[in-house]
Amino acid sequence: MIFQAMIRKQRIVCGLLLLLILLTIVIGMGLGYASLSYDRLIPTLLGQGTFKEEFVLFSVRLPRAIITLLAGMALALSGAILQSMTRNDLADPGIIGINSGAGVMVAVFYLFFPIEAGSFVYMLPLIAFGGAFLTACLIYISSHQRGIGLQPVRLVLVGVGFSLALSGAMIILISSAEREKVDFIARWLAGNIWGDDWPFIWALLPWLAIFIPLTLYRANRLNILSLSEPSAIGVGISLNKERVISLVCAVALAASAVSVTGGISFVGLMAPHLAKALVGPRNQLALPTAALIGGWLLLLADTIGRNITDPSLPAGIVVAFIGAPYFIFLLLRK
Repeated sequence: MIFQAMIRKQRIVCGLLLLLILLTIVIGMGLGYASLSYDRLIPTLLGQGTFKEEFVLFSVRLPRAIITLLAGMALALSGAILQSMTRNDLADPGIIGINSGAGVMVAVFYLFFPIEAGSFVYMLPLIAFGGAFLTACLIYISSHQRGIGLQPVRLVLVGVGFSLALSGAMIILISSAEREKVDFIARWLAGNIWGDDWPFIWALLPWLAIFIPLTLYRANRLNILSLSEPSAIGVGISLNKERVISLVCAVALAASAVSVTGGISFVGLMAPHLAKALVGPRNQLALPTAALIGGWLLLLADTIGRNITDPSLPAGIVVAFIGAPYFIFLLLRK
């Protein structure tokens, strides 16, 4: 049973987060190399701007803001699923190697397969999903001990090992590649929001339109998975089946996001924790809140990174500056 007071609190928190997201987008629209004054935003949105103003807003900044927001939401939900499924507060698609698996597959596809401009954008999420899912399965199998079950601490350690190994594989792959392709992969590794045009949004939307509602629908199943294994079995669910479905959802959300934003970690770690601290541990309330927090965090990191240095600092590095100390804090506390 979810008390009405908690539902009201969650609605207030989500309302405030939506205002923060809107405020961050508006601030980001007016910042950057090409000036766009804030008093010209609404006229430009209504089609009354100059060619330059409309180009800056509709072709550069607005699609980047949308793709960053959507990717942050996907990463946050992926982290929330992994934390509930593994009963481990340190689980995150970037930390445990899922993002690295997606990155290696994207790099292999980019370096060794013929690329067609029209289909490349739409193939990326599918290619990333394949690499991420294979990596997640290997991590899951390596973390499972017969007679005991899934070992949450072991999962993080195995995942970190996979992440390091895959990062090394990425370096080997790019060591003999062309300069242009090396630059692309280097930007991906740094978490640079490189997919900042409308086709990338259309490529990402079908994945999110399927897996975000599915994740929210399965919120109560995630509540049960976060219990001990005997308790979860005792309420009558098929543990392995639910874990596989949850793993597919987490991998699909993370892979589709990082295929267009690059290797971004810590959003999936921080957002679920902050959401549970604000609205409680029930996933029916925490998942939508975590999605909004994740979207805002990545949007804020990208806005800061684009304007704090010249050249711009990748959003993945800005998030890491915040997330790494938080990860150490959680590690010491647990």
